[in-house]
Amino acid sequence: MTQRVLTTESGAPVADNQNSATAGAGGPILLQDGHLLEKLARFNRERIPERVVHARGSGAYGYFEVTDDVTAFTRADFLSEVGRRTETFLRFSTVADSLGGADAVRDPRGFALKFYTNDGNYDLVGNNTPVFFIKDPIKFPDFIHSQKRDPFTGRQEPDNVWDFWGNSPEATHQVTWLMGDRGIPASYRHMNGFGSHTYQWTNAAGDAYFVKYHFKTNQGVRSLSADQAAELVGKDGNSHQTDLLQAIERGMNPSWTLYVQLMPAAEAADYRFNPFDVTKVWPHADYPLQRVGRLVLDRNPDNVFAEVEQAAFSPNNFVPGIGPSPDKMLQGRLFAYADAQRYRLGINHTQLPVNAPRAATADNYGRDGLHATRYGSRHDKNYEPNSYAGPAQTDTALSAPLPVQGWTGTHEAPAHTKDDDFFQAGELYRLMSADEKDRLIANIAGGLSQVSRDDVIEKNLAHFHAADPEYGKRVEEAVRALRED
Repeated sequence: MTQRVLTTESGAPVADNQNSATAGAGGPILLQDGHLLEKLARFNRERIPERVVHARGSGAYGYFEVTDDVTAFTRADFLSEVGRRTETFLRFSTVADSLGGADAVRDPRGFALKFYTNDGNYDLVGNNTPVFFIKDPIKFPDFIHSQKRDPFTGRQEPDNVWDFWGNSPEATHQVTWLMGDRGIPASYRHMNGFGSHTYQWTNAAGDAYFVKYHFKTNQGVRSLSADQAAELVGKDGNSHQTDLLQAIERGMNPSWTLYVQLMPAAEAADYRFNPFDVTKVWPHADYPLQRVGRLVLDRNPDNVFAEVEQAAFSPNNFVPGIGPSPDKMLQGRLFAYADAQRYRLGINHTQLPVNAPRAATADNYGRDGLHATRYGSRHDKNYEPNSYAGPAQTDTALSAPLPVQGWTGTHEAPAHTKDDDFFQAGELYRLMSADEKDRLIANIAGGLSQVSRDDVIEKNLAHFHAADPEYGKRVEEAVRALRED
């Protein structure tokens, strides 16, 4: 086997990688040692800005295979034929903690999926819960600030967490999910994934449907209690990363079945819940799950930094037949996610291998910038329209247009018949078994009892009372008992 030659970044061979150049055997190091300077300078720059949210992540490659005909609802090419397979990359993550945080913590999990389709990349950026804490993106920076480390104490503060939730009644539904049994997944393989937002599908005839995505784990849902999680964190802070890596290496490839809920666009206005409110679900009795296909993860990344940390997702990366809805949080993320990647990775992050389209070649008039690797031919123009052979626009819209009406300005979403912040949280509580309710109450009380201000506690108790009288009473009694100890 031929010995590989160690080189500098410019490709020159390295004669000595163990000793710096010095002025004599015991003398000071010389500035002329370019290899040393290059190594140190590169090492100083090996870290890129950490994601503000979803910093701690794991990922794997795989494929999505269509199992059911959905061409009546979408003209998306990668969904056009039963048996069709599309390469994918899935990044799991925690939300609130930093890159060095532990995996087995009570926190929502990111479920960000990239489809490398023939029409370009389609990114579906969701979570392991079907709902979220807030419904308007203007609140998102404040929400994240309340959940991250306090600028004075340098730690996550129960006062901040519960103060924000207490002043944001729409969070009650997600808090009930988070504090319930599924708040700490046993592994990434043993949790469901959701698109969470409402999206749009458009068929070949131009008919529009609103859609919600549900990825049901084929390994079965498994979760950890607070005590089990604390024990696991003490043994292996990287438990979910370890589990995913080892499962795929052993050939135990995890899989999920994709189901969707489909709502004809004409039904949205009169539905009993606002279908574009991400703090709400669509009950399955109203819009049953319809199977679409199977997602399989079968290959680990070769380099976690290059492929997991530099993986960039944007819900604005649609393909023909799929588009946005009026979901306010989604609308905000259409800008925010891509802009975050432009900040972290640079304007040409889409040219990195993990982010670059596979079958389709990006062809546009964007030029230059940090890390540009795509240039085109020497005679290509960098403007449009032009009289030469550059790329031209298509006349076919990706998805159906969304109706707009009324005066510009700030507006609350129009109220639907069952639109309040507590009804679905109460429905979720009443679905739980007695044991599930016990654990939910204990989890909420354990956190809320640590809050120092009585008025913040009272605001949160009022939300649980509004969701269900028994729910509120039990939380109140449990918090009181803990605070009296």
